[in-house]
Amino acid sequence: MRIIHIIFPLLIIMLNIMCEPFANSFPNKSDAKMYKADNIVTPTSNPEQLKVVTWNIRWGCGRLPWFGDSCGEKSLADYDSVEIIMQKIADSLNAMEADIVLLQEVDIESKRSGFMDQVQFLLDNTNLNYGAYASVMEVDFVFSDGLGRINTGNAILSKFKLTEAQRIKLRLRTDQSTLVQYGYARRNIVKVKIPELSQGAKDFYAVNIHATAFATDDTKQQHINKYVEILTDIQDNDNYFVTGGDLNSVPPGSVTDFCESDKCDGEECDEDYENNKAYQGSYFEHFEGEPDILVPLYNSFIAAIHSADANLPSHFTHAPSTSYEKNNVKYDRKLDYLFTNKNWVEGSTRTHQAAWQISDHTPVSGVVMLGDR
Repeated sequence: MRIIHIIFPLLIIMLNIMCEPFANSFPNKSDAKMYKADNIVTPTSNPEQLKVVTWNIRWGCGRLPWFGDSCGEKSLADYDSVEIIMQKIADSLNAMEADIVLLQEVDIESKRSGFMDQVQFLLDNTNLNYGAYASVMEVDFVFSDGLGRINTGNAILSKFKLTEAQRIKLRLRTDQSTLVQYGYARRNIVKVKIPELSQGAKDFYAVNIHATAFATDDTKQQHINKYVEILTDIQDNDNYFVTGGDLNSVPPGSVTDFCESDKCDGEECDEDYENNKAYQGSYFEHFEGEPDILVPLYNSFIAAIHSADANLPSHFTHAPSTSYEKNNVKYDRKLDYLFTNKNWVEGSTRTHQAAWQISDHTPVSGVVMLGDR
């Protein structure tokens, strides 16, 4: 009887553990995870200008031929190689003298990046002091390709204290099976208030987004719609913001079909969009309105790179590693953006294409005027 009394509770515990979800799901709004640097560097009080950077850092793997986005065969990077890339990212942010940084594809406890907490690493190796992180994918164990545990997401880093940090849920894709969807990316927007930058009764916010990349339904449109809604709400309440991220959309008037450059060996660019991997995420033309998906952002807010210039090669921010390996192309489209409802200092915005080896995205920076509009 004693054995039964011991075994039965153990079975109950095991069943409870087995019933725990292996992939985290999230409510519509939740608190972001907060961070603080080990050594705080006191920023300038009441600054008149603010340097803002957005950067998809590709989880610190640089131009690794990763199977997930570049037709490669690699699934994991070792800690030492990731640390080298992350230090280069930290050095770049210091060289830019960034005040606020909007990051996408940041790992905090993933096997593929040696379980490095990349938010903490950057805070401890830059002049940035505070961070807010929201997971896009938090899966205890991914069975395919030896990936194991993944926790990756979006982060906002700042020299100034962050409050009211929110993770705002974006809609899931509808073009996936239930099983695939369960463990797939759960996109979000990160929104924080920065009290030290408030001006009288006007609050100041930073907002970061990473919109869907490979959807063949209208998910990308829904993500941009939600993004515009959040920014409009801040503006309608007579408050200020800086915002940006990886929108996974090309500017208005751009070429939309990148299938030939993005396809892997053995893939064809045909009309079977849903089943042809070569077309997924390649800005395929079957989705009406794709070239104009960002028009509401350009019409409502002030872009760091004006729409007239956004299609210039000097402002391209991305090319998959496949394009570089096949055709020596470092960047061939613009996917990364900054906006505000203040004003950018004239001539201050820049696309840092020299950083192309550190990620498959290059950072974009700009200086915002904090005085009267």
